[in-house]
Amino acid sequence: MHSLPIVLALDPTDFAWIGIAAVSGGILGWLLITATTGKSIGTAKAEAATIVEAARNEAQAGARSIEAEADAHAAERRKAVETEAAELLREAKEAQARANKREETLDSKMTQLTRREEKFELKETRLEEMAAKREALLQETARTAEQLKDRLAQTAEMTREAAREHLFDEIRVESQHEAAKIAQEVIEEAEEQAREKSREITLLAIQRYAAENVSDSTVRAVKIPSDDLKGRIIGREGRNIRAIEKATGADVMVDDTPGVISVSCFDRVRQAIAAESLQKLVADGRVHPSRIEEIVAQTKRDIEDRIKQVGKDALVETNIRGVHPKIAEAMGKMQFRTSYGQNVLRHSVEVAFLSQMIADQLGLDGTIARRCGFLHDIGKAMDHEMEGGHPAIGMEFAQKFGEKSEAVLNAIGGHHGDIPATTPYTAIVMAADAVSGARPGARRESMEMYVKRLEQLEGIATDQPFVEEAHAIQAGREVRVILDAKKADDATAHKIARDVAKRVEDEMTFPGEIKVTVLREIRAEAIAR
Repeated sequence: MHSLPIVLALDPTDFAWIGIAAVSGGILGWLLITATTGKSIGTAKAEAATIVEAARNEAQAGARSIEAEADAHAAERRKAVETEAAELLREAKEAQARANKREETLDSKMTQLTRREEKFELKETRLEEMAAKREALLQETARTAEQLKDRLAQTAEMTREAAREHLFDEIRVESQHEAAKIAQEVIEEAEEQAREKSREITLLAIQRYAAENVSDSTVRAVKIPSDDLKGRIIGREGRNIRAIEKATGADVMVDDTPGVISVSCFDRVRQAIAAESLQKLVADGRVHPSRIEEIVAQTKRDIEDRIKQVGKDALVETNIRGVHPKIAEAMGKMQFRTSYGQNVLRHSVEVAFLSQMIADQLGLDGTIARRCGFLHDIGKAMDHEMEGGHPAIGMEFAQKFGEKSEAVLNAIGGHHGDIPATTPYTAIVMAADAVSGARPGARRESMEMYVKRLEQLEGIATDQPFVEEAHAIQAGREVRVILDAKKADDATAHKIARDVAKRVEDEMTFPGEIKVTVLREIRAEAIAR
């Protein structure tokens, strides 16, 4: 606090009266002195009036001086008071600013305290939830411990082998679902990464290779110009037909169909010999046993020469070198072999070029891939003469006659998955084989075999658990399997799809590939009335 000096303020009239009193005193003194000295009263009065007037004037001048001095002092004091008041106002404003700042700080701290309080409440809630979960976990642990005690009690009564088998069964059941989910995730990820690249490579290979859409078929019927000539071919009591069948090993069937004699044989080479021999006999007109034997022998030599030439032409077409003559001859025999109506030799040539194109796209050796694709079905040239599947027969035959390449041998023996693939060329040949067999118009089969294949496909699907219906569609290229959605989950659906595909591969013979689609649908229905 600032102390203020105390100031006595006097009115200017007071100063005047003081001056008058002083002058009056002077006059009285002078009168006394005059009286003493013997002057006259009149003179004294005149002098006294003069002195009084002078005193009055002097007093008024002093009063004015005092009044001016008082005004200056008051102005100076007023200025000092105003300055002090301004200083006090400034200090008050600063104090107000500090107070406002302190209030803002207090508000901020209050907000922070509120947030901290909310966090503490949230943490407290979480702690309560964790405590509840912990309590539930402890209870579950206690129940599990009781179950383990019960299992241990049961296990104590088992043998070591029985307990181990029981444990494995439980682990297998418990982990089956998780394994199915993990397997599905891995498969989906791998398929997602490989789908685009494989589709691009395969489509490019198909586009680069142009092949006929309709396959060749072997001769199965011989036209006879007249019934008289048909009778001569039959011969007296059928001796001519028996001579033909004995010489060729084929069955000659004569029925009521006019102008046609059918030739049937599981060996397509012998079937071709019999059919061409009949055509020559019809053209020659002389039909008797000796002539039949002569014609059949000549036809055999012609077809053997043709087989060799066809094999060599195929090797030249595919630009494959260093092949044993027996292998070339075997490839020529496949000119007379069909698979679902598709000529096997043309199929092999097609697979050779497709394999080369796929290998080129993948940065592998196209020459090796072309050789693998060309020889992959060589076992079909002799699978009717030997026991076993054509992949194993073909691999053994190729190895016997000088084929030493591991890639080629593995592609021949493993293109149907009979043995593990040891080189990437086997997978390439498998893909090219599927593309060649699956393209439109490449293969055909009889109605009876077609219906049988569809029934077998649907039967494999309906054998799976939780399956309600199964339908073969798209001419047997796809099977739709419908599950009971209440009993099977998504992971089970994927597992069933893989199981059906595996059984189809193991148990069925089919051209190209078959797509397995498993549907699990939940329908919610309500009726408004």
